[in-house]
Amino acid sequence: MTHGNASNVSVSAAHANTAHDIALPLTALVKLQAEAHTLRLPSAKATRSRQAGAYASPQRGRGMAFAEVRQYQPGDDIRAIDWRVTARRQQAHTKIYEEERERPVLLLCDLNPSLFFASTGAYKQVRAAQAAAMLAWVALFGGDRVGGLVFNGQLLALQRPARRKTSVLRLLDNLARLQHQPGHFHPNPGAPLAQPGSLDNALAEACRVARTGSRIFIISDFIQLSENSAGLLGKLAQHNSVSAVQISDPLERALPPHGQFAVASAAGPLWFDAGDSAFRLAWQRRMNQHQERLQHCLRVAAVNSIDVSTGEHPRLALRALMAGGGRLG
Repeated sequence: MTHGNASNVSVSAAHANTAHDIALPLTALVKLQAEAHTLRLPSAKATRSRQAGAYASPQRGRGMAFAEVRQYQPGDDIRAIDWRVTARRQQAHTKIYEEERERPVLLLCDLNPSLFFASTGAYKQVRAAQAAAMLAWVALFGGDRVGGLVFNGQLLALQRPARRKTSVLRLLDNLARLQHQPGHFHPNPGAPLAQPGSLDNALAEACRVARTGSRIFIISDFIQLSENSAGLLGKLAQHNSVSAVQISDPLERALPPHGQFAVASAAGPLWFDAGDSAFRLAWQRRMNQHQERLQHCLRVAAVNSIDVSTGEHPRLALRALMAGGGRLG
């Protein structure tokens, strides 16, 4: 969307200063690892527990992972005796466990056509890709396994969580490839919500692949929020820790007092007058209803959320996901 005279307005244009304000290449996403060092997720390295036996961890979805077998010592839980090793060595041996702190981090990044837009700063798809890339790097630096689902309407690309830099690079490559590019953007407002790369399909796929106890970030403008989304979010949050990162543009929250604007459509640019009081009222009502529906959906699913604006780099908003000591809230 843009504003001005009809003679100098292009469809779905933005106040973009560089090509990187419209779409980010892989090299730019890789470079974000330097900025990611300013953010920290909780450490995922396993800490050795001298407890013997498989006791549940207080952290949701995590437990005790087997570490080694050693000779029985007074005070060990007899339930942890390894009877096979005991019989073979003719001495009592105990299984030792360590608390399992490594956890999968799954990033859902929405690059649907509604994110190919900005009235200021960088396009919403750029902010979404930046947020996803920074969270991926931060999680990797913290020792977590990182994966993600990137979807753009027509396509959905899955990278299963792994604790390897190559896994993050493949995820970033998906982010770069699935962004819409100038000259190749063909908005289709009538596209069905059940298409492969829709928000609901991505949520359903996340429910299928997410391991219990995962840390999940949903990065989207949530324009495609549907009646099914609430149930999918609730299912996803039932056994995982889920946060929503809403990508928005100031123009979606409040229209400027006057001026003519054009929005992209399959039939070409559609013009409207921001000074038209009836249009302003209808616009504000629709935006408010969408935001109220989204917040209700997130609240019911117990999903916390932050907002990332097109006008600022996401690193500022992502700090809100961190609690004291660089830990996630």
